[in-house]
Amino acid sequence: MASEYAGNGQASTEKAQTPWLSIVGIGEDGLHGISQNARLAIEEAEFVFGGKRHLVLAADAIKGDAKSWPVPFDVAMADVVALRGKKVCVLASGDPFFYGVGVTLLRHVAAEETLSYPAPSAFSLAASRLGWALQDVECVSLHGRSIDLIRPYLQPDAKLIVLTSDDKAPALVAELLTETGFGTSELTLLEALGGSRETLRQTKASAFSFTDVDPLNVLAVDVVAHKTARVLPFTSGLDDTLFEHDGQITKREIRAVTLSSLAPRYGEVLWDIGAGSSSIGIEWMLSHPSLRAIGIEQNAERAKRAVRNAENFGVPGLEVVIGTAPHAFEGLPVPDAIFIGGGGSEAGVLDGAVRALKPGGRLVANAVTLEMEAVLLAAQARLGGSLIRLEVSRATPVGSMQGWRPAMPVTQWSWVKPGETA
Repeated sequence: MASEYAGNGQASTEKAQTPWLSIVGIGEDGLHGISQNARLAIEEAEFVFGGKRHLVLAADAIKGDAKSWPVPFDVAMADVVALRGKKVCVLASGDPFFYGVGVTLLRHVAAEETLSYPAPSAFSLAASRLGWALQDVECVSLHGRSIDLIRPYLQPDAKLIVLTSDDKAPALVAELLTETGFGTSELTLLEALGGSRETLRQTKASAFSFTDVDPLNVLAVDVVAHKTARVLPFTSGLDDTLFEHDGQITKREIRAVTLSSLAPRYGEVLWDIGAGSSSIGIEWMLSHPSLRAIGIEQNAERAKRAVRNAENFGVPGLEVVIGTAPHAFEGLPVPDAIFIGGGGSEAGVLDGAVRALKPGGRLVANAVTLEMEAVLLAAQARLGGSLIRLEVSRATPVGSMQGWRPAMPVTQWSWVKPGETA
């Protein structure tokens, strides 16, 4: 049986309403580029919402009350939801469900209450102009977001289509590319796609000098990497030299095993306790865009360093909390996984983490000191889980020859909290 959305994240078991909300994608070609049904949805609407540009593009078809989005934009869509049951139309750029307003709307309105009429997205239009296979292209939205998000996608020979926020963003992206060793990448600036003002201009990132950029633009990047470029491998256990740190870092070999033990899954939240450089939290987030991490670090300088690392690795969404565990746990979202890399031998830290962890969640703790190892041995005896010992030796010069120099061994405890995830 169909369900009706209650508007609070829950669906009722009552029969769904007849669709009252139309979502129409519109491009720079305006009404000429939409279907007859999409135009009819605009004409029949009592209320039409959209950005000022959208309302101008659709003006000849709007017969109801035209309403511009409020400033600042209301992600709760209160004005639209308040009209439930009336004929309402929302105008969106291109495909409303590809980084579009449709995604925001359907957090508050059930899909069965809507009819959608998508138009080609800016990504589709750009790919068609360049002759690029869209399924082989990385589509990145920097609209209202940090340009650092582009960093993990900068791989040799990759093709990116980047949706920007304004006329200044392309130059900032070009500057980032140049600074990180991708200055010879080929850029195509595509402006006002689909309309009479459409233009395409090409340049290398290091030579970007366009000043009269249309605010409505996308940037296509054919990535070329210099031998010194900062390329982030897809594997866990990134080179330690990529991180800014003061020695407080989980070394790459141990980090690779630790990430494997943490086993990140879609949409999960990690607490990185004693974050240091936050190498664990950063690699957790690099595993998939849906993942979140919260670093807990009592040293303010290390916390600032962790934030800089997150930006340089293209995961600016990493949250760093300055505070001492377990007191710093208060108010944080419930974690799906917890890593304890520092401070775990302090009173209450491990027990607090065990209590906070979601049922079915994973807890991984590493020990270098005897004191922390004793804590982990006691935890394993009490709660179960698995213990492993990790030892790494590196070849280093011994006079004119080489010998093995062992690093301090690491004891790792991994535990899954009984119960099932919600």
